[in-house]
Amino acid sequence: MRNLIPVIRPLTVAVFSVLLASCAVGPDYVRPNMDTGDHFVRQGMSVAEASGEDKALSALSDDADFWQALGDPQLSVLIEQTLLANHDLRSALSRYDEANALLRGAKFDHLPTLTAQANASDTRLSADQSPGASREARDVKSYDGGFLLSWEIDLFGRVRRNVESKHAEADALAADLRALQVKIVAEVASEYIKLRGLQERLQVAKQNAQIQTDTLRLVDAGLAAGRGTEFDAVRVRAQLESTSARVPALEAQIAFSEHRLAVLSGKPPGALIAELDTPKALPGLPTAFNVSAPAELLRRRPDVAAAEYRLHSSTAKIGVATADLFPRITLGGLFGSQGASSSGLFERDSEHRIIALGIDWSFLDVGRVRSRIAASKAGAAGELARYQQTVLIALEDTENALVRYDKAREEDEFQQRAAIDSNRAAALARTRFEGGVGTLLEVLDAQRTNLQAQDELAQSRARTLNGLILLYRAMAGGWPTRLPERQEVADAIQPAASGVANPL
Repeated sequence: MRNLIPVIRPLTVAVFSVLLASCAVGPDYVRPNMDTGDHFVRQGMSVAEASGEDKALSALSDDADFWQALGDPQLSVLIEQTLLANHDLRSALSRYDEANALLRGAKFDHLPTLTAQANASDTRLSADQSPGASREARDVKSYDGGFLLSWEIDLFGRVRRNVESKHAEADALAADLRALQVKIVAEVASEYIKLRGLQERLQVAKQNAQIQTDTLRLVDAGLAAGRGTEFDAVRVRAQLESTSARVPALEAQIAFSEHRLAVLSGKPPGALIAELDTPKALPGLPTAFNVSAPAELLRRRPDVAAAEYRLHSSTAKIGVATADLFPRITLGGLFGSQGASSSGLFERDSEHRIIALGIDWSFLDVGRVRSRIAASKAGAAGELARYQQTVLIALEDTENALVRYDKAREEDEFQQRAAIDSNRAAALARTRFEGGVGTLLEVLDAQRTNLQAQDELAQSRARTLNGLILLYRAMAGGWPTRLPERQEVADAIQPAASGVANPL
């Protein structure tokens, strides 16, 4: 090995000198500029930018999980379970882990590849191949072993651009995972709100059915005493049956929501029935919001980040393709020992070596290279258009969410007053009828109006809360950063029932 030092040392110095002076071909990535404005056009009075005093109450804070602001512990537990066990999230995590593994592999291209090899052979030559030699002399044994070194000298940045592209792809998949967390957590929260709204509507239907049952009992008693007509009893009974028909339909929708929430949290459909069957009031609304500027929004939205990372990756791929216009230089070496017997491998003068500098240049194939460059540029142009469209959609989502929530709160205020007034009107109509002043038609009409108002109030409250969740989702505030639980393939895949061994 001492004989190698005079050869390797100047070659190494020369290589590193060239590397320090080299540059990566292809365009460097620059974030595209887009005019997003200083504020949202539809930012209404219900959702105003928080002042310094309000920021402690901000429901859109980056450092707090948004569902905590709703004040429902059962919803918080359900979302935490979903973040850990949802199978779509675990699938996205595996794609991110795969990209990270490929990135680590690409980084190794910066370093020399060193492999070990060994061979042993026992060859007998024929008499024609070795005329005059004895049978024993025609037996030839050979042993050799050594190390093979190969290293691509990254003069024009092909390796660096490839690593840059892989890094951006891994970052894009990490952003995809965050975007999927946002989507699934929002779906869990929306489905939970829907469930509680349906349960509230079910209670309203049952309460009104009980009131109408009492009215029917009152009419039947009057009919038995010679007051009223059969027509009155039939009208009351028809309205009672119509109200009762709401109950099974609502119960079916409640069951669907319970099944959906169980599957979202990684459980069988029936796993949460006992836990969720007990009705609970809808969560309350937070009191303050910190609506950030559009530019701040775009920095937080994971779908925008994923689109930008993919644009970055495509830009780096242009450099990978462009590097093929220049020579690819590879340094190789073989250092080993040979002998006629295994004991002679490491004896003096048994060593051998090869040091080679290879140049691979596709200058005669420049047409294909330029075609690949053109394809990479077209891919980057497509990713740029997708990024710009993603930004516009993010802004549109936020404007729509601001309008939806602002108007939902206005609607909710009207519905609350309507429910209070219709409930009072139904009570007055019943009192007037029992006192002989009002008519049965007034009672039935007031009860029908009260049922509709109470039912619409429950729907309106659920819509308002869902509007808040969509606003959270659009603003990308208060979203989780926790990763789902990883599961090893060997633990997840069981051997087949046929008895064939699991290859993993």
